[in-house]
Amino acid sequence: MPTDTPLILASSSASRRDLLDRLRIPYRAHSPDIDETPHPDETPEALVHRLALNKAQAIADEYPHHCIIGSDQVAIFGNDILGKPLSEEKACANLRRFSGQRVTFLTGLALVDTRHGQHQVHVEPFEVVFRRLSENEIRYYVAQEQPLNSAGSFRMEGLGIALFEALEGQDPNALIGLPMIALCRMLRQAGIDPLDASTFMP
Repeated sequence: MPTDTPLILASSSASRRDLLDRLRIPYRAHSPDIDETPHPDETPEALVHRLALNKAQAIADEYPHHCIIGSDQVAIFGNDILGKPLSEEKACANLRRFSGQRVTFLTGLALVDTRHGQHQVHVEPFEVVFRRLSENEIRYYVAQEQPLNSAGSFRMEGLGIALFEALEGQDPNALIGLPMIALCRMLRQAGIDPLDASTFMP
C-alpha cells in the first residue's frame, strides 16, 4: 500500500486519529493485526513498550520509506494490569473498584523509521484520582459513553472527565491514547518538524 505521505498511524482508534490531526501533518491510518496477550511475568512497562513497537513493526514491510507510529495503553490498579473491558458489566466493575482511588495509566509510544532502519520507544505514565462514584453515576456513564474498548473503562475526552478528582502527569493526551509532547520530540528526531511544513510535505 504505497503512499507519498511520510507518516503512518498504526491504529484504527478514532481518538488517536483526532490527536494526530492536531499536528496538521498528512498521514495514513493502517490498523495492524497483532497478538496483545501479555507474556508471563511481563511488567506493565515492558508490555506497553513491546506492543507499541510491535504494532508499528507489524506493517513496516508495507511502508519502506515512512515513519510509523504505534501506541498501546494499560491501566494499573493494585497488582492488576487492566486492558479493555469489552463488556458493560466489566466496565462497571472496574469503575466500582476505582471509586475514590488512584489509578496509574501507562501509554507506550513507538516511532519506527523504515527509511533509516531506526526506532524510538517511550513509555508515558499518568495518574488519575477518581471521585467517589455512586452506582447510578457508574451505570449512567457506561451506558452513555460505552467505553468498552478503552483501557480503564473510560474516555477522558468525553464525559469521562466528570469521573475524576484530579489528573497528575506531564501530558494528559496520553490518557486519550497518544503522548503528544513525546511524539513531537520523536518526530523532530526523525526529521519531521510539526512546525516546519518543508520537513513533511512530499
